Amino acid sequence: MDRPRRDTAPPRQLAFDLPLDPRYGREDFLVGPANETAYGLIEAWPEWPDTVFLLTGPPGSGKSHLASIWATRAHAWTVAAAALTGEGVPHLVSNGALVVEDVDRLQGRDEAALFHLLNLAREHRTAILLTAAKPVEAIGLATADLRSRLRLAPGATILPPDEALLRAVIVKLFVDRQLVVDLSVVEALVLRIDRSLALAREVVAELDRDALGRGRRITRPLALAVLARLGLGSEGDE
Repeated sequence: MDRPRRDTAPPRQLAFDLPLDPRYGREDFLVGPANETAYGLIEAWPEWPDTVFLLTGPPGSGKSHLASIWATRAHAWTVAAAALTGEGVPHLVSNGALVVEDVDRLQGRDEAALFHLLNLAREHRTAILLTAAKPVEAIGLATADLRSRLRLAPGATILPPDEALLRAVIVKLFVDRQLVVDLSVVEALVLRIDRSLALAREVVAELDRDALGRGRRITRPLALAVLARLGLGSEGDE
């Protein structure tokens, strides 16, 4: 009588999708050609040419990280642009420094509150750092005076990362998750994903979940398989 075959494959582990707290310290921000202008202007505070500074860049490019660095230095409060209300503006200005995140999500909301905030900030010399994923012209603001005020605000744009910055960020993402990977894994990702820090975070998180679920370490073949599953390359791509 044949003995039943034993399953020698390692048991799959439950992979809990726990959020990884972002590390927004100054020492955690990696500077490269794509963001060095924005970083330099943040570092130049309080020697800004105006009370308002506009920081733009694609999602995941590091706007919130830079805003957090500045907020720590300036002892600033942080508020979402979509949460602004006219009655809350005087209280926000009273702090002396303020971060207003995601101005591009303001469309259709209280544009008058932001315009009032900018006017009051100039009157009280309150420093305001605005962040947006789109340039002013692409936000679709209905208030002409607000569009004009934002266009005139000094600022900087974070560009897509170059290969060196993308590589450094991917390494840091693995380190932040306490994952040890071979350099070939990093190179496989750098060569196959778009120059996007947001996409790099997504891919590293997926690799972490996949490796934990399989009870395996992250290898280049596993990385290629995950990239293929995400539509970022063929599993057999060399």
